[in-house]
Amino acid sequence: MQRDLTAGPIGRSMFLFALPMIAGNLLQQAYNLGDAWVVGRYIGPGALAAVGASFTLMVFLTSIIMGLCMGAGALFSMLFGAEDVETLQNSLFVSFVFVGAVTVAITVLSLVFLHPILQGLQIQTEVYDETYRYLRIICYGIPFSFLYNFFAAFLRSIGNSLWPLLFLGVASVLNIGLDLLFVVPFQMEVEGAALATVIAQGVSALGLGIYAWLRSPLLRIGRRHLRFRMELFQKVAGYSLLTCVQQSVMNFGILLIQRLINGFSVSVMAAFAAAVKIDAFAYMPVQDFGNAYSTFVAQNYGAKQKDRIRKGTRVAFLSAFIFCVVVSLLVFLLAEPLMMIFTGPEETEIIQIGAGYLRIEGACYVGIGWLFLFYGFYRGIGRPGMSVILTVLSLGTRVLLAYLLAPIEGIGLLGVWWSIPIGWVVADVVGGCSMRKHEE
Repeated sequence: MQRDLTAGPIGRSMFLFALPMIAGNLLQQAYNLGDAWVVGRYIGPGALAAVGASFTLMVFLTSIIMGLCMGAGALFSMLFGAEDVETLQNSLFVSFVFVGAVTVAITVLSLVFLHPILQGLQIQTEVYDETYRYLRIICYGIPFSFLYNFFAAFLRSIGNSLWPLLFLGVASVLNIGLDLLFVVPFQMEVEGAALATVIAQGVSALGLGIYAWLRSPLLRIGRRHLRFRMELFQKVAGYSLLTCVQQSVMNFGILLIQRLINGFSVSVMAAFAAAVKIDAFAYMPVQDFGNAYSTFVAQNYGAKQKDRIRKGTRVAFLSAFIFCVVVSLLVFLLAEPLMMIFTGPEETEIIQIGAGYLRIEGACYVGIGWLFLFYGFYRGIGRPGMSVILTVLSLGTRVLLAYLLAPIEGIGLLGVWWSIPIGWVVADVVGGCSMRKHEE
């Protein structure tokens, strides 16, 4: 099913396109929640801390690939909106080769330098072995992440956001089922949770690739398209690399925060691991709405419908505001029960630390919600460099404040927690001012 976002009711078109993306990434979070829930409940806090530290690293590594695919997807959307089929099909080949080569390099380097990477992250001695054993397997799933994100970016660029959701749904159910099977009766510990994730990733990637090849004529490119044209590569790289930088800088900042957290106790590591997953699950819908909005902007930008972009922007920002206010209230009120999903009620220290984080972040989701929309807007109009600037501002503020405040007695973790929403607000102000100048 393809959806043309250059025609029809703006709000309805955007929401119908966004809903499968939102549901899909909520299922993606179920991957991570499943691992965390199983290891936290059936292995213990040490395993939960190990999976949490691994999650932050893997998000950073896969964000490079995801950013490249998202950037290429923005170009695909513009070419689709402009009805330039020949260039679109040639760009599919160029981007697949380019991002595929980057994926191979990331996979090999991650496996070769895994020990130095973990040492650089200052992983606690108590959980180092479990973290290494988990990541050693998870890294083999990186190529599957590339295949899924590439085909998902292509399908979404032409208005098909449903089928990436369906394949991700199957994989999420499979992941949780295999988690329970490998960890509980087979007693494979963290290796079982990692293997379950890799198998599920493989199913979603290969399934979506086969579907896209069979059902989308645009993907069945001819021999004339199998040319690595330098001018097209520069265009693909321009979109892909800047979006990649934006995504990887964002997650590198989170990785630096994780490194800071690793200097505290195992209880803090475990609390942060659980709270971050709840946090990501809570604002994931507005992140995906931002990606849908980006496709809407890109298609209309390619079709030269600037007035439609302005109307869609008003709808998007108002919708994100309402959603974030509701979710903020829920997370603030239910912080402790949410933490107890991942750990038993007897782990009071972990629950209280995590609830403190959630109450600060949960009150400020409008900041991150609007920031995702700014990212989507600038990516959609072909200015991914501005998204990079906003990311550097947001993450730079966050990391600088966190490292300055954490050592101060009486502030400590609270300083780390508050640095995050402050970074969101700084980037929002700059993004809003730049958008107004662009519209003028």
